[in-house]
Amino acid sequence: MGGIAMGPEAWAWMGAWALVLAGVVWLLVREPRRTRRQSPADILRNRFANGEISEEECRRAVAALDDDPPAHATTAARHAAAHHGQEARHD
Repeated sequence: MGGIAMGPEAWAWMGAWALVLAGVVWLLVREPRRTRRQSPADILRNRFANGEISEEECRRAVAALDDDPPAHATTAARHAAAHHGQEARHD
């Protein structure tokens, strides 16, 4: 009697299609990545909203960002100060 039998090639093709299908499902259900980069002011506002910095620290840091410092060293110092919740010192 003749039965339906699958050879090794048929199993390989079925496995390949199963992998393709699993890949498509994974691409469709994974969480999309945020492509929009947050501005420094948005990051400060989020830190304030999360209670990481005080209102005064947030206001000072946003004001410092609005000053447009002329040198990159000043920017780095202000960034470090905002990150650590300290006031930047410029001697």
